[in-house]
This record gives sequence, C-alpha cells and structure tokens, in this order.
Amino acid sequence: MVLKVVVHTADIQDRDGAKLVLRRMKKHFQKLEIIWADGGYAGKLIPWAKRYLGWTIEIVKRSDIAKGFVLLPKRWIVERTFSWFGHYRRLSKDYEYSPDTSETMIYIAMTHLMVRRLA
Repeated sequence: MVLKVVVHTADIQDRDGAKLVLRRMKKHFQKLEIIWADGGYAGKLIPWAKRYLGWTIEIVKRSDIAKGFVLLPKRWIVERTFSWFGHYRRLSKDYEYSPDTSETMIYIAMTHLMVRRLA
C-alpha cells in the first residue's frame, strides 16, 4: 500500500488540490475505480477525474431530512484519520512554514501509527 499526501497553500481550492493528489496516485493505484469525497470536491473535478484518470468520484452527501449529527458512510474514515493526526504535536496546529515539511510530518505520523499496529 502506498500513501500519498499533498499539502498545499491555503489559497488553493480543495478540488484543485485534489488534482495534485490524484495525479500522484495514478501510477500507484491503476486499478482504482471509485473515490468517495465530500461536497467540497463537487464540480469540475468529477469530469476531470473521469476523463484524465478513468476514475469515478462519488460525492457522499448528508440527507436533506437529517437533523443533528449524522454519521456519513466513508467520511468517518477521513475524520478519524485527522483525529489521529491531532495526537501528534507538530500536526495539532499549523506550525510548519513549508508545505513539504507538513507532508513529511504526515508521513512520519502515519508510519508511526502503522508500525505500532504491526507490533
């Protein structure tokens, strides 16, 4: 399994930043077919991913009739991972000056998590 991370500046829209990640993933995940995303990734990213990568992006939406907190399928995986990052001091806040350093810290945190689970 290959982990791909892209940290970009705040002036880049999420769906534009997603293209950076998806391009990096293409050579490692050639059999990938469906990507689940939240509403922030709707729009031009969906046809772009289909056209250039052959992948389908499926937007996970909250029901219009739901009230209060609702656990959405697949989205909890991302939220849980962000929660794990919060346990690492360097990832609990935006301390890093360089996006490359932030990416490296995410790789270190995920490596630590995976090694702990293997032990």
